[in-house]
Amino acid sequence: MFHKEGHKIIFTTFIIVVASFLLIDTIIEKPWLQTILWILILGFFILILQFFRNPKRQTEFNDKHVISPVDGKVVVIEEVFENEYFKDKRLQVSIFMSPINVHVTRYPLGGIILYSKYHPGKYLVAWHPKASEENERTTVVVENQTFGKVLYRQIAGALAKRIVNYAKVNSHVTQGSDSGFIKFGSRVDLFLPLNTKINVQLNQKVRGGESVIAEIHD
Repeated sequence: MFHKEGHKIIFTTFIIVVASFLLIDTIIEKPWLQTILWILILGFFILILQFFRNPKRQTEFNDKHVISPVDGKVVVIEEVFENEYFKDKRLQVSIFMSPINVHVTRYPLGGIILYSKYHPGKYLVAWHPKASEENERTTVVVENQTFGKVLYRQIAGALAKRIVNYAKVNSHVTQGSDSGFIKFGSRVDLFLPLNTKINVQLNQKVRGGESVIAEIHD
């Protein structure tokens, strides 16, 4: 199953692959060279298919939990000052996605969208300390009555050239459902209340829509 954001790219790439196969068969006479080129082209096509895959996830709905919005590795867990929306101290959890990860973004919390804004910017490598504030990005705030407000930020990386964000202010969303897509390498930051219990560790791999990043204290 492939994400809708990849349909055009997959179709275009398929046409290019077929044309390349025919061209190689026409102009290259050495069988061993033909085979090598075909394998390289086919490998590239498989990478494109893998990048846009959209596997089903079994989300366990829980208003006390913040789940991972993406697949990837936890690269930041720290207390920071969030200066765009909350303008106070928050716990930041950042998840880095490599080009081979699933790049679907999912709502970490069910509730109502309070804020959704796109920011043009640079394309620093996603793990750069200033990427969260200087790169192209979108910021979304979701609120439910149990957990409160959670901010998540899609951040473009050195390869990512387009961020897709489906979140619309005042809309009600379901935890774990598609909230957007980031094309070709990126990261997502979560900003949580200071009294949140963090359930992940640095360098831990997480799965979008399933891994519990944090929960509120009873």
